[in-house]
Amino acid sequence: MLPTPVQLPALICLLSVALLLVFERQGLRRAEWLFKPLAALAFIWAGLACGALDSVYGQWILMGLVLCMAGDVLLIPRGQGPAFLAGMAAFLLGHLGYAIAFLQLPLDMRALLGAVVGMGLAAALVLRWLWAYLDAQFKVAVVAYVLVISAMVCLAVATGHSWVIIGAIAFAVSDLSVARNRFVAPGLFNRQWGLPLYFASQLVIAATIVMV
Repeated sequence: MLPTPVQLPALICLLSVALLLVFERQGLRRAEWLFKPLAALAFIWAGLACGALDSVYGQWILMGLVLCMAGDVLLIPRGQGPAFLAGMAAFLLGHLGYAIAFLQLPLDMRALLGAVVGMGLAAALVLRWLWAYLDAQFKVAVVAYVLVISAMVCLAVATGHSWVIIGAIAFAVSDLSVARNRFVAPGLFNRQWGLPLYFASQLVIAATIVMV
């Protein structure tokens, strides 16, 4: 169960995501400009309510949350133009912020080594899956993105904290829905499972501020 400071922002966040998907299913895409930023503001609220400003760990998590909100807004327009690249950059920096936050916690080197092996294999499979669908301008960006998110997940695993691990892995898996939607097979199905998982992952990561 999420800690008390997260419960109200979590309710607002998940309700906003549900309404976003309902309106999108009805073809009302303009609703995304309201409900997606609202959901993102809610996970930032959750981080602040958990005392993000009171510790170095919390400050880095808060920075990651803010960068992820920037990515959310930049990815609202469809297509693969400059806004999409900027959104990828914002999310990459958000992942990096989380990775630096996890470095503030004690790390198990044996777990880190195991995670590096596992994520190395997973990253290779993801890149093999996406490679044929990527234009030249995206290949370097996607490789960099996969490397950074893999590092974040490895560091999360090395912390040994269950909620940190769950939040990081859920965030990484939700990115697959974005990749599939933008590069492989666009469709509402990607967002129906990817958006709830993504926003839930941000709430869990925010909650770790009071749980680690």
